[in-house]
Parts: sequence; structure tokens; C-alpha cells
Amino acid sequence: MSTTFGELQSLHLTSVHDRDHEPEWWRSSVIYQVYPRSFRDLDGDGVGDLAGITAELPRLAELDIDAIWLSPFYPSPQLDGGYDVSDYCDVDAALGTLEDFDALVAAADAHSVKVIIDLVPNHCSREHVLFRRALAAAPGSPERDAFVFRDGRGGSGELPPNNWKSHFGGPAWTRVVEADGSLGQWYLHLFDSSQPDFNWDDELVRAEFERILRFWLDRGVAGFRVDVAHALVKAQGLPDWGGRADGGSVPGFPFTDAPMFGQPQIHDIYRRWREVLAEYDGERILCAEASVEPLTRLADWVRPDQMHQTFNFSYLAAPWDATELRRIVTSSIEAFDAVGAPTTWVLSNHDVVRHTTRLGQGDAVARPGDGIGAEDEQPDHTLGTRRARAASLLMLGLPGGVYLYQGEELGLPDHTTLPHEFRQDPTYRRTAGERLGRDGCRVPLPWTRTGPSCGYSATGASWLPQPEGWAELSREAQSQDPSSTLSLYRTALSLRRSHGLGSGSLAWAEDLGGQDCLGFVNNDVLVLLNTGTTPVELPDLPVLARSRPGTSMPRVLSPEECIWLQTAEPTTTTP
Repeated sequence: MSTTFGELQSLHLTSVHDRDHEPEWWRSSVIYQVYPRSFRDLDGDGVGDLAGITAELPRLAELDIDAIWLSPFYPSPQLDGGYDVSDYCDVDAALGTLEDFDALVAAADAHSVKVIIDLVPNHCSREHVLFRRALAAAPGSPERDAFVFRDGRGGSGELPPNNWKSHFGGPAWTRVVEADGSLGQWYLHLFDSSQPDFNWDDELVRAEFERILRFWLDRGVAGFRVDVAHALVKAQGLPDWGGRADGGSVPGFPFTDAPMFGQPQIHDIYRRWREVLAEYDGERILCAEASVEPLTRLADWVRPDQMHQTFNFSYLAAPWDATELRRIVTSSIEAFDAVGAPTTWVLSNHDVVRHTTRLGQGDAVARPGDGIGAEDEQPDHTLGTRRARAASLLMLGLPGGVYLYQGEELGLPDHTTLPHEFRQDPTYRRTAGERLGRDGCRVPLPWTRTGPSCGYSATGASWLPQPEGWAELSREAQSQDPSSTLSLYRTALSLRRSHGLGSGSLAWAEDLGGQDCLGFVNNDVLVLLNTGTTPVELPDLPVLARSRPGTSMPRVLSPEECIWLQTAEPTTTTP
């Protein structure tokens, strides 16, 4: 039996967001994340490269995006997927050259697509020249001051300086062998032991990263996504702490009292970076990867003198529940509006289980991020795809900025049966397999229906194997199918732009006929989502897009479906 929305004009609208059109492109941007190793391999060595990204830019431009964000492409031992950087001002030989990077920026500009790059300022690779110099220098030297070196505890310094744990499992400290062959100091690494943390109290570190910013700004990048933006500064004295840096199974992550997270002095760094970017034309931006809660505290990262955007991980982790989705959207918009910043929305990235898989697991996990293995209960792919399409359409209807992860426009799931011998994520190694890591969401993309790597590589080689069934999810297979996920994204992104939804307003629609229904009006588009099990009747309005096309009941919103309807007139609200 269906419930009904009733007549549209009877809906009670409660405004939570209303802003005049802003000229800054980043306030309403759609930014597409490229994980270079897995995007497109043009030279056939099994590893994606910059030339492969350049070759496929026309396909990305078809999505009507504003920018691409490149995950690290710098020289690296690749012990953490490129986030262990050995040189911040060059390109890894496996991915290309600086000339290839310049060609990519030029090609992107020709398609009116900006290029944003990953910046990894919390830590570098142990192969970085600054860390090699620190290891060769004596305790207390200026070279060691660039990193967090400390004497150990215990009678002979045999114990780590404090009890901090690595995000990837195990201790956050490693002891070094000094130049004379003796066991010496310990260095801090919040991630893998191959990734020593910089000491951001050191002015030389701050100057070095300003140099890095300018190097890439001079090459035309539109901005930076700042990795682990909440952790650069550590509390004075490095006190012991009762929590785990990775959150673990302990409730309350990310802890507001963590001595390695969210220290007040960190904001001075970003104020200075904002000044550096302001020296360049074209609205260059900073986006924070900051694991900070509550949202009102996260908003401190995007005050007018600091970053332009920050990822909204509260939204990414939201369960499949209309009430909770409304709460998170409302609190997000209110928190960011309070500091004059846009909200950003994201459902997948290179660190979490893809939302097609995550939403097929039933109840959403509290902190998504670790992979699924063949020995685990497998997600319902049909359910996950249906929910993911609806969740994507909902997200693209919201005002603010949107981040897309490569392959989500194809509805790609994680590789949930990846053989363990192929796993490369350091979390798998450091926890002896207790955590599977993030390799499942980083599998190379399928481009064609045929070939051993579905067109990813010119030779069929692939640094991670693709799962069965990848060919039918390829871009080639979906390009001419009007009911495909790729077609849904193309349609929604085009409508998002033409209806000005990114820079629009949001007003909640009340009395929807049940707690499992969510609805809001953004400009002249009514967005409706049904997270329940009962169909609901729709208002008699033109359909712009729906996540379940080809329905035999056009005036019914099916369970696990989202729809965009054209309102009779553009809706205006007051703050």
C-alpha cells in the first residue's frame, strides 16, 4: 500500500541554507579524484601514469566536472600507495615526468578542467633526503629537528618515548641505529615506520613546504588537497594518551583530547598557506582531509583566513537512514554557513570501502575504511548498486561542493575477494592480516569489455587484479546504455549545473508520509529519497532524473530510490 506526499503546495518548507550566488568556483565545485596508479596505464607496465590520465581527459570532461584531484604521483618507494613521498617536486618515474605533468595541466585547461594535487605534509618517506640527513646527524642537531626524534624511556632508552600507536597498527615509534652503530633515539611515525613525521615546530619545515607550494602553483595547479590536515602539530611534551590514533574499536573517534590531533597552532600554518595562494590568480584552493568532530569544530579549518574546503566525513559515514541523513545534512550546512564556507559532500575515496559495496552490507559500519575479504560475508551487490545510485543522486542534488572518486560513476564495487597475496596496504602487513587495508577500493579501472585488464593497460598488465564481472561495468559497456550508472551521473551532473544546484539553497520538505522519506527543494528542483520498504506516491511534476529508470509505475517512488522533480516555479527561501 502506498503512502502519499500530498500536494506540493501543502509541503511545509524549513530553510536551513540560503545564499546568494557566489562567484568563487570552489563553492559549488564538482571535483573528481584520480588515483593515478589505477586510472589508466598507457605505457603498459601495469601501473597507471600521467599520460594515461591525459589521454582520458575527454571522458572526464564529459562528466561536466570542474577539476580533477590527483592522489600522489611523486617519487616514492610505494610502501603506502605513494603517500610515502621521497621528493615533493618531481614525478615518480613509473608515472611519468614533469613534462608529462605539464602536458596534463595544459590538456586539462583545454577542457576547462582544473588540476588539484595531493600534498602530504604530516610525513614523508624515510628515503627523503631530509630524513636521510637526519639519520646521519647527531641527536639534537638541526637536521634532526626537522622530524620528531626523542630519547627513549627506561634505563637505557629501550622503551618508546610515549604510548602512541600508529594509524596502521603497532607502535608509532621506531628506534634508530646511530652512526657509531649503537641503538639511539626514536622517531615518530603516526603511520608506517617508513613515514617519519615532520616537526612542524621547526621553521625550516615550514619554509620547505612554502617552497613546495610555490613550485606547483608556478606550474599551474589550482590548489591542494592536504593529507592528514588535522595532525601536523603535536601537543607539547608528547604526553601519553589512552586512545588509538586509528580509532580502533574505541568509541568517540576522532578524540577531541588526542595530543596528535587538532592542536590550535595548526591553524597558523594554514593561515600562512592561504596567504601564499592569494598571491596567485585564478582562485587557487586548499581542501583539508581533517578527521575532526563535531562538525562545528571541523568548521575551524575553513574559516575565511584558512582553507577553502574540507571533506565531510560525517556525511560519508552516514547510515542508510532518512532521519540520520537529514540530521547530518542540516548540521553540516549550519556549521559551515556559520563561518561562511561551503559544505562538501563525498561518498567514496581511496581510503574507504566504495559506497556501492558499503551500502550493500546492510547496516552501514560506523567507521568505514577497512576492506572486505573473501572469507567475510559478501555484500549484496544488487542492493548496494540500487542504494548507491540513490545515494549519489541525493548527494548531487545538495548545495555546496562534491567530490567524486574515480569509478563511482561506473557503480564500481570494492574487490571483496582479492587474494591476500596481492595486498599491498601497510595496514595488512602491520596488523598481520587482522586488518585487510584499502587495496579493494584501489583496483585499476575497467575501460573496455575485452582484454585481460579491461583496457586499463596497453599490455593487459595490472598492479592489482580486477574482480570477475568488471568488463560489464566498464566505461565502454555503459557509455551507450541510458539506464547505466554512468548515464545517471552524466545526466545528474549536467542538471546540477544547468539548475545551479551547487550554488543553490536547501529547504526541507515536511509531511512526506513516513520517517523513511527525505525531501528537500534546491532552487527549482525537488529531491526525494525513499530509504524504506514501502512505495510512496509522487507529486504530479515533471521528472528530471531518477535512480531507478524504466519503472512501470512512473508516479511512485520505489523503495531505495531517489528522484529529482521540476517544481512549478523556482523556490526562494529566507534565512
